[in-house]
Amino acid sequence: MATWEELEEALADYTVSCNANERLRKMQKDWSRVLHFDCTDTGTRFSMVVDKGEIVRTGEGQDATPDIVVTTDSETFCDMFWGDLNPLQKYLRGEIKVRGTQEDVMRLDVISYVIWPDA
Repeated sequence: MATWEELEEALADYTVSCNANERLRKMQKDWSRVLHFDCTDTGTRFSMVVDKGEIVRTGEGQDATPDIVVTTDSETFCDMFWGDLNPLQKYLRGEIKVRGTQEDVMRLDVISYVIWPDA
C-alpha cells in the first residue's frame, strides 16, 4: 500500500516526464481534460488537470467534474506513474478501470507508450 507522499512523488515525476517530452506535448496539444484517480486500497483520491497537452495541476482530492476516472490500488498507480509496469496489460486484465470516452482511453495508452515505450 502506497502512502499519499509516495503517490505525490510518483505523480510529480510523471508530470515532469510528460511536460518535458516535446513529442508528447505536440501530439496532445489539442487535449484538455480533468482526470480523477481513485485508490481502491486506501481510499485516496487525487486529480490531474491537463491543458493543451500539458499537466498544469495535480493534487489530493477531486474538486472538478472529471472527463476520465481511473481506479486501481495505490501501488499500481505508483508503478504506473514511475513507468515500472505496462498499464495496458493491467487494464486488459481488469486491474485498472478507466471510465471515459474511447478516444480518451486510447490517448492514455498513447501517452504511456510515448513516455515509457519499454514498460
